Amino acid sequence: METTPSPSWKKDTILFLSSQAISLFGSSLVSYAILWYITLSTNSGIMLMISTLFGFLPQLMVGIFAGVWADRFPRKYLIMIADLAIASATFGLAVLFWQGHESYTAIFAVSFIRSLFTGIQTPAVSALLPQIVPKDKLMKVNGINLGVESVMLLLAPPLSALLLSYAGLSLVFFLDVLTALTAVFLLLRLKVSAHVKAREKQTVSYREDLLQGLRYVGKNRFILSLILSRLSVYFLVSPVAMLTPLLVARSYGEEYWRLTLNEVSFFGGHILGGFLIALWPGFKNRTRTFGVALLLLGILTSGMGLATTFWLYLAFIAVMGLVIPYYHTPITTLLQEVVPEEKLGRVFSLVNASAAMMPLGMLIFGPLSDRVTIEQLLLVCGLLMTLQSILVLRNRHLLSYKNQTF
Repeated sequence: METTPSPSWKKDTILFLSSQAISLFGSSLVSYAILWYITLSTNSGIMLMISTLFGFLPQLMVGIFAGVWADRFPRKYLIMIADLAIASATFGLAVLFWQGHESYTAIFAVSFIRSLFTGIQTPAVSALLPQIVPKDKLMKVNGINLGVESVMLLLAPPLSALLLSYAGLSLVFFLDVLTALTAVFLLLRLKVSAHVKAREKQTVSYREDLLQGLRYVGKNRFILSLILSRLSVYFLVSPVAMLTPLLVARSYGEEYWRLTLNEVSFFGGHILGGFLIALWPGFKNRTRTFGVALLLLGILTSGMGLATTFWLYLAFIAVMGLVIPYYHTPITTLLQEVVPEEKLGRVFSLVNASAAMMPLGMLIFGPLSDRVTIEQLLLVCGLLMTLQSILVLRNRHLLSYKNQTF
């Protein structure tokens, strides 16, 4: 038995997505500020690699286990607890920098804590949305959500650059604390009942719950194929996600406006793509939709590596932003539609764990970017992503998901 969305699901959806958008905005301010602070103060691929590891690995490591919590406890309260923990750690860092004690060690330590609680929060967020939104509206709502999130991410880079230029890191950290508290306040107003499994007495151990989730995914060829495919994609996309600010600084100039345009171009395309997919969700078979999107992403990544001017590079990254919603949204919606509610947290935690390949990729691409050009890395990764898309479009388990037993 699954939780039935209330008649006021539209109001509930707006409240929930607003809280997440505000929380994301504050987190993005911090992420960009830290990324640019390290980029411009060190100009080192090694330092970016270290920052990436502290910012991503903890959430990916805990995320596998957090999926069980998202299936055993009320998801709304897990999200709130995580937001408050992140706000507390960031507040401490803000005070430290405000007093003039700037330290890379402190940044990495707080990035670790923020990442840890983000890993607890993420599967709960993905699993909570189907409790609020009717299944036949999920694709549209996921697309709109992606568009709204992209607006927040578009606003974050210029504001982060402005604050860094005129106020410093401490104010960015204080703003993140404020946005986290605002998000928690909005969630307090959200009236959504705990999902069925959370209301029941737990009759199996945490370990058995975790093993049940692993067995469920292991026996489901669609989900297993999806995870294996995403492992490859996240590895290959890591230079695009992590090294493009360094590419801009090295090849086109270190000015803040160039770094800002790099992010604004991407998220401008992302906004358009998010709202576009809410209007046209792609092919009838959603695997074909994200497979073709992956093909385009590979071509565009290689194009970024071959670009000869800053403006041509920006054009490639803007179109990439537009295409990405057609890769991510069909995958998320498919899982929300076909996976039983009581298993959603564990499935999303395992699917999201494929993003571990991004920081692992940086272990290779970070040091490598100090030996070869980032453009060369993008060209090679783009070609490999193109080959990966062909494998996706020929994978019968992914294409025939409607015939799978969930």
